[in-house]
Order: sequence, then C-alpha cells, then structure tokens
Amino acid sequence: MEPVNILYGQLRDIAREAIALLPQIAVAVVVLLLGWGIYRLALWVVAKSLSHSSMRQSLKELINLFTGIVVWTLTIMIAAVIVFPNLTPTSILAGLGIGSVAIGFAFKDVFENFLAGVIILFRKKMRIGDHIECEGIEGKVTQIAVRESHIRQTDGQLVIVPNAMLFKNPLTIRTDLDERRVTVICGVAYDEDVDAAREVIEKAVAECDTVRQGERPIQIFAREFNSSSIDFEVTWWTGSTPLDVRKSRDQVVAKVKRALDDAGIEIPFPYRTLTFKEPLPIAARPDGEEG
Repeated sequence: MEPVNILYGQLRDIAREAIALLPQIAVAVVVLLLGWGIYRLALWVVAKSLSHSSMRQSLKELINLFTGIVVWTLTIMIAAVIVFPNLTPTSILAGLGIGSVAIGFAFKDVFENFLAGVIILFRKKMRIGDHIECEGIEGKVTQIAVRESHIRQTDGQLVIVPNAMLFKNPLTIRTDLDERRVTVICGVAYDEDVDAAREVIEKAVAECDTVRQGERPIQIFAREFNSSSIDFEVTWWTGSTPLDVRKSRDQVVAKVKRALDDAGIEIPFPYRTLTFKEPLPIAARPDGEEG
C-alpha cells in the first residue's frame, strides 16, 4: 500500500497548492478580461485613426495584428507573474528571446517574405490592378498580402508569388504610367521615295483612334538598309495595359498597310540574288525547250 499512500500524498499536496493559488488565478483571470477589453479598445482606436488614411487595407490589417500581439503579450506576462510570483519580466523576455531565435531559424523564409511584404506595402509602387512582370511571371496584381501577392496572368491562371521574389528581383510595372510607347518596324522597297513613304506612314498612324497624340508625338525614323527594304521605326503612344497595346498595334499595322497600298508604295518580301562562280549550263527539256 506504500505506493498508493505516496500517490495520495502527492495529489493532496497538489490540491493544497492549487487551492492556495486560487486567489492569484482569480486575479489573473480578471487581468485577462481587462486585457481583452483593452485589446478591443485598441482596435477601435486604430480603426478610427486609419479610417481616413489612404493606407492599403493589407497594411491596416497588419497594424491591427501588431496591436493585438503587443496587448496580449503584455497581458499574458502580467497574468503569468501574478500566478507564479517567482517569474520576473526579465526571465520571461529572456525565454521569449531564445524562443524567437529558434523560431527565426526554423521559419527564415516565412519571415523573409513577411518583411518583404511589409516593405512592399509601405512603398506603394505596386498597386492592385497593376500589370507587372517579374522573373518570367506577367499579369495583373489582384491581391497584395503580407507574405504573398496574387498575380492573374493574361491566360487566366493565378500565380501566388512570395513577396521576397518581388522584392529581391527586378520588377517591371507596365501600368505605372497611363501610357506606353509601342514600336513596330515597317519596310518599303528601295525604289520608293523615302520621304513620301514616311509621310504616308505618319498620316496613317495619326488616323488611328488608339494612338494618343497629346504631348507624345508620333515618331517615324528611317532605321536601316535591310536586305530587301529600307526599314522605318514607327513609334507611338497608347494605353499601358497589354490589351491596349495589342489593340493599338493591330490597328496601326492594318492602317499603315492599307495606306501604303493605296499610295502604290511597295512593301517588299525578301529578295535573293544568286551569283555563281562558273556559268551555268542550260539543259534542254525533254520536249525540246530550253530550261
């Protein structure tokens, strides 16, 4: 019966200590309830302060998260010190520090993406609805979260990109401006008048309603002597979204082709002139004709 007596004695000591701790536990519960009230009040104050701010919604949610972490950390520390008087704030902070180092090594990539997301949210260069390109991924930004961003590609597929990739690599924001410059190459035959061809091309581009002509001039430059043509670099400005660019390029190419045809200006296909070192023999065909 000795083991039973030992177990009974230990349970009795535990019950006695638990009863002795009831006042501290009650006070700790009151502290937790007060902490919950302070947490709700802090969230209300933060929401009120940010209600008229132009800050992104994800950043507002992050501030709410940090507010909750701070309030509940302090509340739990105070409650723990009340229940266990031997604990001190210094020892608790030391334990949290060691734990945070271990967690940091275990979740390095998670924290890297988290910090990158915070920086992206603060710098406001990439906005919801922007068309971007990064490391071969191109599409429309549909969501910017703290750890990841959602990119909807032009074919409809959704790509979830870690924020660290967007932060560490070159990022092209195609819709940073409302307008984008587009360039196509147009060739005319060597027999054609270069100045006349330039005028026909410029007039055709100017007649396109997708071409913006405010402070952005249409530019037509003779570019080079190609193998079968004199090439013009045709440059204009249009909307910045990929669809705007495709529509405008389609309209300009069709309009320029039609204008050059109407003006009788040839758009040549590649010519090849073959030169042989020795004269070629002319063989007679079976029907008697030379060929």
